[in-house]
Amino acid sequence: MDVRISALLDTSKTIAAELFTGLEYPWQALELISDFIKKLGPTLPKDEYDEIAPEVWAAKDATIFPSAYIKGPVIIDHEAEIRQCAFIRGSAVVGKNAVVGNSTELKNVVLFDNVQVPHYNYVGDSILGYKAHMGAGSVTSNVKSDKTLVVVKNGDEHFETLRKKFGAILGDNVEVGCNSVLNPGSVIGRGASIYPVSCVRGVVPPGHIYKSADNIVERK
Repeated sequence: MDVRISALLDTSKTIAAELFTGLEYPWQALELISDFIKKLGPTLPKDEYDEIAPEVWAAKDATIFPSAYIKGPVIIDHEAEIRQCAFIRGSAVVGKNAVVGNSTELKNVVLFDNVQVPHYNYVGDSILGYKAHMGAGSVTSNVKSDKTLVVVKNGDEHFETLRKKFGAILGDNVEVGCNSVLNPGSVIGRGASIYPVSCVRGVVPPGHIYKSADNIVERK
């Protein structure tokens, strides 16, 4: 499977498109998110975006519930919804029409346009492509239990990310079933689906259905 940005993500579907310029692999963007937001935020049109808190820029037509907690730097794009008790810890880009739902926690992430993380999700040090959806209770695990650096394992290919914290990359239109865990360094190809209550490690090819580690089938 090709794990380059061009194979996984349509970068025209995010306000953070420039973040990926010159990069080959999506995890290379993770260390750049915070500085990118701080640079882009002040340039956003003031007739479309407000700085609602220090280094928190939100589109005027976004919906943000009073019980949500948001710490900058953060950009919340047009018509996004930040619902009750959402917890955004900083370094987060929330795309157009995206949903960050009840008790969902974000940290150092890019959510492309139309992403949904609507119920009890944890998304850390991760990138979710256009229209990706995480079912209720599904989470990214972003630190290995032995605290060693994360390696992306793609068959016989091993990519040294040089990162201690790296959750998952979800390609465009990925569906993750409820209560699944995406282990550190998981990369899910475009249009793939993850069965509920799965424990995913490594790479899932595009257009496939992950039923278990030994049962990954092509979508018919």
